[in-house]
Amino acid sequence: MNAFAKRAAAAAMSMVMLFSFSSCGKAEEAAPEETASARVTVDGTKFMVDGKELWINGCNTPWHNWNDFTGNMDAEFWDGAFAQLAEDNINCTRIWINCAGESIIRLKTTGEIKEIREGHWTDLDKLFEMAEKHGVYVMATLTSFDHFKEPNAGYDKWRNLVSSKELTDAYADTYVAEFCKRYGSNEYLFAIDLMNEPDWVHENAECGQLDWNGLSYFFGKCAATIHENSDTLVTVGFGMVRYNSDKYEGNIVSDEHLKEVTGNDKAYVDFYSPHFYMWEKPYFGFPYSGSPTDFGLDGTKPTLLGEASNDDEKESKMTLTEEYKAAYDNGWNGVMVWMDPVEEDYSWYRYDLTRTATNAMYDYIPDKVYPIGKKAAAETAAE
Repeated sequence: MNAFAKRAAAAAMSMVMLFSFSSCGKAEEAAPEETASARVTVDGTKFMVDGKELWINGCNTPWHNWNDFTGNMDAEFWDGAFAQLAEDNINCTRIWINCAGESIIRLKTTGEIKEIREGHWTDLDKLFEMAEKHGVYVMATLTSFDHFKEPNAGYDKWRNLVSSKELTDAYADTYVAEFCKRYGSNEYLFAIDLMNEPDWVHENAECGQLDWNGLSYFFGKCAATIHENSDTLVTVGFGMVRYNSDKYEGNIVSDEHLKEVTGNDKAYVDFYSPHFYMWEKPYFGFPYSGSPTDFGLDGTKPTLLGEASNDDEKESKMTLTEEYKAAYDNGWNGVMVWMDPVEEDYSWYRYDLTRTATNAMYDYIPDKVYPIGKKAAAETAAE
């Protein structure tokens, strides 16, 4: 080999080595592959996760002990509950964060917040860690008609709170904003349900028969506060479609109404979650036989059944599995059946029926129950 050839070969070898080292360096410097986000968002009338549609294959596990989260929650029970839900392909559960009274939020006679129990936050830290660990979304219900119901402790104080714009503002700024700051970054906080069945606060004498104006302001102000402090979705769990529909008494939580009463463009709910039980059928129809718009909703947002019976087969003439499938086929975005806690064996009422339906739905639409895959969901939760 002549000198020129030797020099050319050496140069070529140098270039190969330089390219190899350069490539190696680039490989080492390459950013790690991003984990799919489990955050639920809204696109039109669908729930989405990482660009894929999510169907809420859900239930209610409202409480183990009334007002669980005061600083004395049964962590072993709740961890086991989440594990069981995940095993049965239940991807979301509705939990009452505050059931009634003043054991969590103490109020002055006027309705002004006196104190928020520190143990409440300690318990919720554990709860949302468990949700993330097991990959189960939580719809967190912050208040209920029970807060306003006589003779429950503090009922008159809660009535005063929602009847005052100033006190509602203080509640939103003090409690709701803090809730969002603490848990809004947890991707398994699916949504905040501002109040369980406010219908009875308006209709029933024992709950005060409060005017919708004050309640609407409460919903609008709290919704705006959530949207200003987090990406968490917002809803209100009406006991019946009557106050969630222009077909009946009007949609109390329409975008136009909430923005009008608050003067805030961030005052809106992200989806509808009316409740349904068979006593309602003669008045408002049967949700499983048609679409959300057929049932009276406006068709502008995702819509799921936030509560429904898991054992109404005799009245509905449908098994629970058939009801879940009918809801999906008719364009509903999910079903969350009600289950009272059964203290004797630390379980839930007719959980056998619920698990049969949710497992059947997983077999039916696995890619929508776990849009990023069940394994991926678990890995995301473990990160």
